[in-house]
Amino acid sequence: MRPVFREDHEQFREQARRFIEREIVPNLHEWEKAGIVPKSLWRKAGDAGLLCVTVPEEYGGAGGDFGHSAVMIEELARVNATAVGFTTHSEIVAPYIVAYGTEEQKQRWLPGMVSGETVGVIAMSEPGIGSDLRSMRTTARRDGDDYIVNGQKTFITNGGNADLMVTATKLDPAAKDLTLVCVEADRPGFSKGRLLEKIGLKGQDTSELFFDNVRVPVANRLGEENKGFGYLTHQLAWERTIIGLRAAASIEALLQETIDYTRDRRVFGKTVFDFQNTKFKLAECKAQATMLRVFVDDCLAKAMRGELTPEVGAMCKLVGSEMQGKVLDELLQLHGGYGFMSEYKVGRAWVDARVARIYGGTSEIMKEIISRSL
Repeated sequence: MRPVFREDHEQFREQARRFIEREIVPNLHEWEKAGIVPKSLWRKAGDAGLLCVTVPEEYGGAGGDFGHSAVMIEELARVNATAVGFTTHSEIVAPYIVAYGTEEQKQRWLPGMVSGETVGVIAMSEPGIGSDLRSMRTTARRDGDDYIVNGQKTFITNGGNADLMVTATKLDPAAKDLTLVCVEADRPGFSKGRLLEKIGLKGQDTSELFFDNVRVPVANRLGEENKGFGYLTHQLAWERTIIGLRAAASIEALLQETIDYTRDRRVFGKTVFDFQNTKFKLAECKAQATMLRVFVDDCLAKAMRGELTPEVGAMCKLVGSEMQGKVLDELLQLHGGYGFMSEYKVGRAWVDARVARIYGGTSEIMKEIISRSL
């Protein structure tokens, strides 16, 4: 057992792994063809206690910590279940409501998120703005006790299944200040665009969202007006550490699969593993994976103690995502032609990993954040 985890974390891991092996792994190929995971899986996961594990018990959650979150993140990464958007829902959207929501908002939205009846998304990205969130054009105009929301969001994880959108808006289009407004999917004027076709994450329902004079009560505002950018950046250190956690678990799982494959695959009268090049490549990957694991676990320990800083979160994402891309490329190469076949997990994982250097802030943005602490 890794030192960062307690016995209750490992018990939760057994529970999560059984659910994933039973309910997710057999269906991944079907969901990737469909481009979306059925809502019924969300409800099953809720029934199993696997969603929003850090939400306090008074709102239906388990009252767990980041260690329980990490377990779920790692177990999904271990089987490359990139179609399943539980992490965004549980580790990004729910914490915003817990941290900045009123008591009434928490009682209204969190129980449904815990049960899987309500799928939550964070609606930040817009066409053409990239990482420059302050340039967004979605507005929320005050009209009495309501906001009138207009705009468009894109690249939204869980967008197809979305029931509740934590939406970044501007009260003044010319200003840079952001305000977070929660928009329910059944409000008139809100609509979902097509599921976006991606080179990877094919089972993940990534879509566009459209807001056409959507009337939302001021009671749906999350936190204070014009404080949204600060809220978003406060949560980003953990969100970026999630990407590092996922990368480390993915590398470890694919490394073991590649070791097993090269020991079984025979060419020129001996196994692929018997060639010195193979052993040296695998040894290098093992050393890198071990180094990343130590750093990622230290970041997780900092998060559990409330000591995770933005620059360390940025480092975790940067080194994790960059190493994942390089190591999985080496592991795919050791599979030869079979590595390029989608029936092999290494090929799917290699493609899926490419976006880790883009979402959550690009590698270039991570370097900018880290450089500010030099």
